[in-house]
Amino acid sequence: MGSRPSVLFETEGSYPYHGGGVSTWAHILCSELENTVDFTILTLTGNPFVESRYRLPSNIKSIIHVPLWGAEEPVQYYNDLIPFSEHIRRKSATTDEVVKKIYFPMFRDFVGCILNPFKPAREFGEILYGFWKYYQHYDYKSTLSSWLVWTEFKSRLSDHFKNYAGIEEELPRVFDMTFGMRWLYHFMMPLAVPIPDVSVTHATLAGFPTISSIVAKYEYGIPILLTDHGVFIREQLINIGRSEYPFFSKKLLVDLSTFVTRAIYHHADLIAPVTSINKKWEMKFEGEENRIRPIYNGVDPEIFRPAAKPEHTAGQPTVVAAAQVFQLKDIETMIRSCDYVRREIPEVQYILYGSLQVDPPYVEKCKKLVEELGLKNNFTFGGFHNTPSMIFNEGDISILSSISEGFPYTVIESMSCSRPVVSTDVGGIREALEGCGILCKPRDAEALGEGVIKLLKDDALRLEMGQKARDRVLLRYTTPQSVDNYLQVYKDFHQQERHPLKENLTVPSVKKCINHIKAHA
Repeated sequence: MGSRPSVLFETEGSYPYHGGGVSTWAHILCSELENTVDFTILTLTGNPFVESRYRLPSNIKSIIHVPLWGAEEPVQYYNDLIPFSEHIRRKSATTDEVVKKIYFPMFRDFVGCILNPFKPAREFGEILYGFWKYYQHYDYKSTLSSWLVWTEFKSRLSDHFKNYAGIEEELPRVFDMTFGMRWLYHFMMPLAVPIPDVSVTHATLAGFPTISSIVAKYEYGIPILLTDHGVFIREQLINIGRSEYPFFSKKLLVDLSTFVTRAIYHHADLIAPVTSINKKWEMKFEGEENRIRPIYNGVDPEIFRPAAKPEHTAGQPTVVAAAQVFQLKDIETMIRSCDYVRREIPEVQYILYGSLQVDPPYVEKCKKLVEELGLKNNFTFGGFHNTPSMIFNEGDISILSSISEGFPYTVIESMSCSRPVVSTDVGGIREALEGCGILCKPRDAEALGEGVIKLLKDDALRLEMGQKARDRVLLRYTTPQSVDNYLQVYKDFHQQERHPLKENLTVPSVKKCINHIKAHA
């Protein structure tokens, strides 16, 4: 290892190809540590055709891009270091005999874990490691396309649901099982990715990118840092529950997400949620209390500082919001709160800044609601704003209507600008906002509206809360405080003695795979 820490930094749907709070946090962290820490970014995206949204600092040495969809052959995108001849060798080596004797036993164990995702989490990690080791010598697509694998998957599911007491419509059809196998193929693609030898792996959510962290701990003994912004499993339950998938598909996704979440919480050396409120979820899904220590987000109070409202909002009661328009942000409730406020303050103006590309159907649904309620003169979709530090000074207050959050940057950014926030009481928002903002139940447009009316009509209260909000940021939530905490963790792990978990494997199918690879290396 070099003299300075090196980090495998794992993201999904965020930095550096997409905006949002997690990306803001990631860019701040990497940029602030430009002279002290080297980063390799392993990022999962929805498709291959993405471009960086950020000017990357020089300490980001490389990006391993793994598109989960749009690339039937995983090697198309993530790995240009292995010669093409090696890929051909792996394909030719992936015979039915190898799949049956070496891969098949691990796959049976894996399906058993998915169907019972509350088995011992150590077993999950060993199976993921065995898969990864296998895919470094054999071909990912050829293996998962094998009729042996498909037949086993279909057979195990049929047996599992044979005596299921649910209604007939909830039993898996061949179409459902085919779709489920396709999900496994795409979501598990990180298993095909070579892992660099670094000081520490740092996952930005307890989801599929963490597969690489688990593998690295088994292969090299690399310690794992996990930052929980929101709670991945909680948000999965919300999103899957609201989807129109059939029962079997919902259950498979929930079980797969539970499998991955319990595996990473079990193996992480330090779980660092951005708010202490996440702790109860982490402990419920295998995180031990002595390995959980919050590291709060921070902002630069010299950039996010109070300023007078600009000319285009001066003299008009204005509520601003910074949020990508998708379902977890519950923009519909925000719009309905605007309708409620307008009855009391007819000239009120809501301005929502944030991407309109994340969930286009939901964007159209929200725009239609604005039209139906006759709010064209009161509610504006501002789209992407290229100067985030100016957003909150455009308003008198800010608003957040999410049904799930971690410790959102938008709240502490608004606070740093001395703009009090009216927000739903979700995630860690209460930790930041209590006493210097207004908290409401989720999905309660009237409560949000009452909070907005209260602050817009009471100048003294609004100014008092705004000053308290900035004082709290200066005391607890600045960039140096946050970054220094991460740097210390990186340094500690960089100096830590390693103990690769592969030295103590217990799952027979995994041990068989490892011994086979050693014998044929």
